[in-house]
Amino acid sequence: MARILITSAIPYINGIKHLGNLVGSQLPADLFARYMRARGHEVMFICATDEHGTPAELAAAKAGKPVAEYCAEMHAVQAEIARGFRLSFDHFGRSSSQRNHRLTQHFAGALDKAGLIAEVSEKQVYSIDDKRFLPDRYITGTCPNCGYEAARGDQCENCTKQLDPTDLINPRSSISGSTNLEVRETKHLYLRQRSLRDKLEAWIDSKKDWPILTTSIAKKWLNDGDGLQDRGITRDLFWGIPVKKGDQPWPGMEGKVFYVWFDAPIEYIAATAEWADAHGKTDADWERWWRTDKGAADVTYYQFMGKDNVPFHTLSFPATILGSGEPWKLVDYLKSFNYLNYDGGQFSTSQGRGVFMDQALSILPADYWRWWLLSHAPESADSEFTWENFQASVNKDLADVLGNLVSRVTKFATSKFGALVPAGGTFGAMESALIADLGGRIAEYATLMEAMEVRKAAAELRAIWVIGNEYLQSAAPWTVVKTDPEQAQAMVRLALNLIRVYAILSRPFIPDAAAAMMAAMGSEDWSWPEDISRAMRMLQPGHPFTVPENLFRKITDEERADWQVRFSGVRT
Repeated sequence: MARILITSAIPYINGIKHLGNLVGSQLPADLFARYMRARGHEVMFICATDEHGTPAELAAAKAGKPVAEYCAEMHAVQAEIARGFRLSFDHFGRSSSQRNHRLTQHFAGALDKAGLIAEVSEKQVYSIDDKRFLPDRYITGTCPNCGYEAARGDQCENCTKQLDPTDLINPRSSISGSTNLEVRETKHLYLRQRSLRDKLEAWIDSKKDWPILTTSIAKKWLNDGDGLQDRGITRDLFWGIPVKKGDQPWPGMEGKVFYVWFDAPIEYIAATAEWADAHGKTDADWERWWRTDKGAADVTYYQFMGKDNVPFHTLSFPATILGSGEPWKLVDYLKSFNYLNYDGGQFSTSQGRGVFMDQALSILPADYWRWWLLSHAPESADSEFTWENFQASVNKDLADVLGNLVSRVTKFATSKFGALVPAGGTFGAMESALIADLGGRIAEYATLMEAMEVRKAAAELRAIWVIGNEYLQSAAPWTVVKTDPEQAQAMVRLALNLIRVYAILSRPFIPDAAAAMMAAMGSEDWSWPEDISRAMRMLQPGHPFTVPENLFRKITDEERADWQVRFSGVRT
């Protein structure tokens, strides 16, 4: 049994996320966590809400609520939606937790002790009308790189180039829209990332099995232009983690907070500590996942995220870990994703464009969305959600292939032989061939899942469903029952066992349908079909089963047309 640590990029607190956010991090991480649990491994799957920085303050102001109250409410909303999508987090934490306050301040103190923190006087934009400095996202303007007119002060959403607020052309306050801005001097703490360049490069070079997308982005940020830059880790904001060295004040940094991109990744560790607190466990219980001197040396750590988050997780967060000089666990495998676009354009939280997670669940159950998103995951390139493709995939893959097989088998078996697994006949050549084919395909499916090849794994799972349908078409028990009822019983017995195996294999992708299939087979045995010949005989003659409710309904053309219109505009 291996020990598997999984973290998904933590979503910003400002509002409900769209389907592109879901498929770029949380959903594939959940797929992998569910699969690893199914194989008997010990899994710790962690996520949280990212509650600091400009997005939280601006969203709270827009909602007319104190920022702490807004964050608490939105955390509850995001946690409920995550449950709706069956995301199986072991803990869904909050970056505003006291655990994260203490850990972030601890890391800052350790980095300072190691000589990796510099105090820098810098020029920063000050809004005369707002009477405050405007860091990061409090400023919008035109990107000097691509000309995008709504670029933020930390990063351009259009071209993903990292920016400083003073880089923007025609800047304006995100609070008031005021252009009455001037540059004033302020002091901030900088993480001296450049001095860690060789260590970071050696570490990245050691990851030979990382996706090309991940390593190419990391190398680009490491080497482009002047290469890796020192990075400011404090901001002039009211909401955030106060700047301290451990539990000691930091002279000259009064009234400042740590930059959200410094404290947010530390929340992965802090959220695991929150998990321990929530379950009455000790510090040793979470440290065994994160401290290599306390048991984490045998942990394999996987991260899942969209490509825009890769630079911070391959450079800045590892710089924090390596620079601390302490035995913290570094990521072993970073699975990154391209963007999912929406119906000819881009999903956008800020612009309210696309289908958002709460809206999706109000239309159809989670499994419909989980299947489409994972089977179309934007791994090697950007992919696009269209309503026509979604309808076709649901109707063909889920309703026609899997749902139809379960319905046909259970209804036929009940009508001809009753509600118990029939005892007659023995498996013949066709049954043996199916079992052999299944064995090979399940092995390939497992290989793809372990390699986190999400789309290929989905295609292999669908192929496994298809060969069951092909067997039924060839065997035709509904015809054989007329001339050889004993052999028809053997065919039905095989098909009922096949449904149980399908439940196990499908559970990481479509957990609700898998649970319904397993319940219909009257079984609670979710053990992986290592021995497929044995697995196809688990439901013995006389074992009770039921006909489940229709697993998947088809999407009508009228529904599709209605949804296309409903979600073509901007969410309010």
